[in-house]
Amino acid sequence: MKISRYLPILDWGSRYNSTTLTNDGVAAIIVTIMLIPQSLAYAMLAGLPPEIGLYASILPLIAYAIFGTSRTLAVGPVAVVSLMTLTAASAIAPPGSAEFIAAALVLALLSGLFLLLLGIFKLGFLANLLSHPVVSGFITASGIIIATSQLKSIFGIKASGAAMPELVSTIAATIGTTNIPTLIIGVSATAFLFWVRKGLKPLLMRFGLPARPAELIAKAGPIAAVAVSTIVTIAFGLEAQGVKVVGDIPQSLPPFSVPLVDLELWKTLAIPALLLSIIGFVESVSVGQTLAAKRRQRIDPDQELIGLGAANISAAFSGGYPVTGGFARSVVNFDAGAETPAAGAFTAVGIALAALFLTPLLASLPIATLAATIIVAVLSLVDFKTPQTIWRYSKMDFAAMAATIGVTLLAGVEPGVIAGVGLSL
Repeated sequence: MKISRYLPILDWGSRYNSTTLTNDGVAAIIVTIMLIPQSLAYAMLAGLPPEIGLYASILPLIAYAIFGTSRTLAVGPVAVVSLMTLTAASAIAPPGSAEFIAAALVLALLSGLFLLLLGIFKLGFLANLLSHPVVSGFITASGIIIATSQLKSIFGIKASGAAMPELVSTIAATIGTTNIPTLIIGVSATAFLFWVRKGLKPLLMRFGLPARPAELIAKAGPIAAVAVSTIVTIAFGLEAQGVKVVGDIPQSLPPFSVPLVDLELWKTLAIPALLLSIIGFVESVSVGQTLAAKRRQRIDPDQELIGLGAANISAAFSGGYPVTGGFARSVVNFDAGAETPAAGAFTAVGIALAALFLTPLLASLPIATLAATIIVAVLSLVDFKTPQTIWRYSKMDFAAMAATIGVTLLAGVEPGVIAGVGLSL
């Protein structure tokens, strides 16, 4: 039996030279800078303490680097999986509670086991059963729900809900309690991050900076937003004026955690974990195949299942929560010149160092800034052009996409996934 069948990293051993490792190191630094605020933000989106986002960005990256086949896919917490985690675990306990965190660990373990089994039985072709219009519709609807859910943090109000009707009604009911300093921070951070995406690169190029470095600097915009908003909050004592901040984050490496063995809990979370696995795999393999094609490379969907399964199992035993390949950070990893899975391992080291030494600097980080980071990231996934194109070519596909969007917006992510899978089949 060829060992590299299950350890693809061995096939690339001859590719590791000083130039390659240097490129991977540079890519890792850039992705680490981007991943720190995203990891904190996505953990809070999932209803978890912010440090769990950092924990989910360490061992899972190393596990995927060993078992995955993409050379540039960056694994970690992502918006849609975070929302699905919140929805599933909220049925067990209130967000942030010990029982909720335990449910998130079980979700990671079950998701990892499902993915691992699918990979062992070579069922990667199942990704083709979910049509592109349905997946695009689900991600678009989820992005709208996520962005709407973060408005409560932008306004400094209380709101809740897993679907648009409840979210909109609770936001409308509490909008009168808006905290003005929080609103100023949230709106300013959101506007800055939108501008950075479109305006910073051309500005830097006008000052003579080459296109590639200018683009990579623009990708690090969230760090600037984090630094400035934190400094402003401390300087003006905004926490005393009602601005909610992240608070103390433990300075530590991921703890060894054992998911709770409770058959009733496992039965309750089995279907959500399976749905989470399907969406996570489809999103990940889509990104991996797109980036691989640009370099005339290929990925193995069956081995990708094993890689993602290993990543989620490692998250379950290191205090994390479900992970998958993320679009934005994978594109940054690709653009930064990553050539091998070593870039992911280097990124994990960078996140580990941040968890050990930088977390005290984040205690006064406004939650509104993290909400702005999420809003800007997820709105880039909202696609209103694809429905127009699909309408011209296939009324049936358009109907499936529209139905998926409608069910997800009105009923929530789990019914949306079920509807999408059913319509695809």
